[in-house]
Amino acid sequence: MPSPEDPRTAGPRHGGAPVTIAELLAWRAAHGAERVFLVVDGQPVTFGDLDRLATCVAAGLSSWGIRPGDRVAVAAPNGLPWLGLFFGAARLGAALVTLNPRYREQELRYMLNQSGTRLLLCPAATPELDFATFFAGFRTEVPTVERYVFLDPPTEESCFDGATTFDELVAAGSGARAGGRAPGATDGPGPGDPAVILYTSGTTGQPRGAVLTHASLLASARAQVAHLGWDEHTSTVGSLPLNHVGGLTCGILSLLVAGGTVVLLPAFSPTAVLAATSEHHTTVLSGVPTMFLMLLQALAANPVDTSSLRQVIVGGSILDPSLARQVAATWPHARLVNLYGLSESSGASVLSAADDDLDTVTRSIGVVIGDFEGRVVDDAGDPVAPGTVGELQLRGACVAAGYWEMPAETAETFLPGGWLATGDMVEAEADGHLAVRGRKKELYIQGGFNVYPAEVEAVLATHPAVALAAGFGVPDPVYGEVGAYVVVPRPGAEADPDELRAWCAARLADYKVPRYVTIVSDVPLTPAGKVAKAELRRRFGAGSQRSAPG
Repeated sequence: MPSPEDPRTAGPRHGGAPVTIAELLAWRAAHGAERVFLVVDGQPVTFGDLDRLATCVAAGLSSWGIRPGDRVAVAAPNGLPWLGLFFGAARLGAALVTLNPRYREQELRYMLNQSGTRLLLCPAATPELDFATFFAGFRTEVPTVERYVFLDPPTEESCFDGATTFDELVAAGSGARAGGRAPGATDGPGPGDPAVILYTSGTTGQPRGAVLTHASLLASARAQVAHLGWDEHTSTVGSLPLNHVGGLTCGILSLLVAGGTVVLLPAFSPTAVLAATSEHHTTVLSGVPTMFLMLLQALAANPVDTSSLRQVIVGGSILDPSLARQVAATWPHARLVNLYGLSESSGASVLSAADDDLDTVTRSIGVVIGDFEGRVVDDAGDPVAPGTVGELQLRGACVAAGYWEMPAETAETFLPGGWLATGDMVEAEADGHLAVRGRKKELYIQGGFNVYPAEVEAVLATHPAVALAAGFGVPDPVYGEVGAYVVVPRPGAEADPDELRAWCAARLADYKVPRYVTIVSDVPLTPAGKVAKAELRRRFGAGSQRSAPG
C-alpha cells in the first residue's frame, strides 16, 4: 500500500503526494537521488542528476529574464536538453511549448507567435535543415522570441544576436543551490498552472494549443501507473517523441511517478529499440501500430532476446486484429494493452483491462481508467444506451484547461460540467469496454501523427496553380492512413502532382505532405456549396492512390 507521501498517489499540496511536476522530481531526488531514472546515449542519469539540471536551467532562464507564466519552446529530438528545459521550466513556473522538430515555416510562425514564446531550444542543424541559418533570416517573423538556444554552437556564418547554446543556459544557472527554488518563483507553480502547451491540428486548419497543467499531466500519469501496476522495477525504451503526450506523459512522467527507468532514444528506430530492449532487459514496449509493424519486420530479420518484456502497449491508432495476433505471438509472456488518449486528456484515459483476452483487445480500446469518467452521447449531447454508437466524452482531473487564448474553440471542445468532447465515435459495451467506430471529424492518423485535411488544403490553395483542394485519409498498410488530395487547377493553369507535393513539403511537417494528388476539373458539392467529402472519397479515393505516389 503506498505511503501518504508516495508520488503515485494524489494528495494536498503540503503533507501529501507532490502535486506539481517540479515537486515530483524533487521528491524522487530526495528519496533516491542515486537511483537511475534515465539512460541517455548509454550514460545513466539519476533522479538527483536530473533534479540538479532542472535547478540550473530554471535559474538560468530566470537570469535571462524568463518569468513564471512565460512560454518557452522546444523543437528538438528526444534528449537530456529537452527534459532539462521541461523540468527547468516546470520548476520556474513557465510553460513549455512542445514543437515537432519536423515543423517548418508555416507551423513555426503560427505556433511561436500565437503562444508568445520568448525562448526556443532547437538543434543548430540537422540533416534536413540548418536551423541556425533558417532562424537567422526567419526571426523577424517571430518577434516575441528573444533567445535561440541551440544544442550545439552554430557556425560563425549562421550566428546572430540572441543565439546561444544549452550549455550556456545551464552555466548561467549553475550557481543555484541544488534543490533550491529558482529566482522569480516565490512559491513555485501551482497544480492548476500551465506546464505544457501542445498544439493539435484544428479542423479549420488553425492549430490549437492544448493547455496541459501540472495537475492534468500528473493525473493521467498516475492513473496509467495504477492501472498497469507499474513500480520501481518497471522500465521502458523511450522512443516516442517527447513533443507528444505519448512520449511525455505515457513515457517520462508515468515512469517518474512509478520510480522506474527510461532508456531514452533520440527518435524511433526499430533496430535501436530492439537493441535497447535486449541490452537493458526492459519490461514495457510502447508504440503506435506503424512502429510495431517495423519492429516485427526488424525482429524477423535480426532476432534478439526481448523475453524481458511483460507489457506491450499499442496506442495512437486503431489496432488491427492481424497485427494484434502477430504481437501476441511474438511476445507470448507479455500482456497486450490498447492505450487511448489525446492531447486534451493529457495522456492515457482508456486502457485495456487487466483481464482482457486477445479477442477483447482486438475488439475494444479498453475501459476508462482511474477515477476518470466517460460517457457516449448523441448529437444533442444526451447519453445513449450501450450498443449505440455516439461521441465519447471524458471527465476528470486529466482534462486540459482549454486551448491557449482561443475561447471559442475551447467552448466547442471543453463542455459545461467538465466534459471533454473527444470527437471520436465509439460504442460502449455493457461492462464499460469501448469500441471505436470512427471519427466525428475529418482527422486521419498517419503513423501515429494527427493530420487534419483543412490545414493541408490551406497550403495547397496558396500555390498559384490551385483553385481548390480537398483531402481525406486513405488506408495504408504501413502508416495506417495517408493523405489523398484532389486538386482543381485555376483556369488556364496546369497543376503538377509532384510539384504540389514539393510545395507542401517545403511548408509542412513531412507526415502532413499528401501521399497522393489527383488533378480534376471539378469536385462534387453539397446543396450548400461545400465540398461533399463523402462523395469525393467515393469517386476519387481509389483513383487517387494511383496518382503521384510519394
